[in-house]
Amino acid sequence: MRRALVLAVLALALPIAAWANGIDIYNHGGTIALADSGIVSTNSHLYQFNQHVAPKGNAFGFVNFGTGALSSGTIWTGGTFSDVGSYFNVTGTGGFKGVPKGAIFTGAFVGPVMWTLVSQSGNGCPNAPCLYSFTLSGNISGQLWTGNTVNGSTTQSITAYYGQWQRDGKGDVHLGNTHFVTPEPGTLGLLGIGLVGMAGAVRRKLSA
Repeated sequence: MRRALVLAVLALALPIAAWANGIDIYNHGGTIALADSGIVSTNSHLYQFNQHVAPKGNAFGFVNFGTGALSSGTIWTGGTFSDVGSYFNVTGTGGFKGVPKGAIFTGAFVGPVMWTLVSQSGNGCPNAPCLYSFTLSGNISGQLWTGNTVNGSTTQSITAYYGQWQRDGKGDVHLGNTHFVTPEPGTLGLLGIGLVGMAGAVRRKLSA
């Protein structure tokens, strides 16, 4: 009984220890809407959660985000978007490798969001059918499904055809990488000691 209790308490601490170096997620696809009022990504597929990769043709969930309005530069040459009115949400479908179901992260951009032109290629640049590649990057802050408030950063590689933008203002996410900073190993060590101590106290009470 005593041994089982201690093992159960330590088992609760193991998932936290596994995140000691942070959480990394990767996404791709979905739809990007480009406008001076902001960049909006809808249902980009969450295909990797730390070392776990979703089976081909499946996804762990979705990444949705939106920035504030363009504050400097232009959409097609690069610039800066505001964080006012922004959001960054990650939702899990559950059922794969312990990835949570429901809200995994709910937050927003913190500080300016950088919009960088990486390249443009194709006949007719800068007009149709030119293919543009951009990078959207910024810091984010919010709450994990565990209830912990965390900070992080995201970099989203985005492609858009000039001609398509003229028709519907849309592109797509080629690849997105987001890193969430989780508790330091030292903090986890103190937590572990506290949990073991609590287990000992319960054990003594049960023995009394």
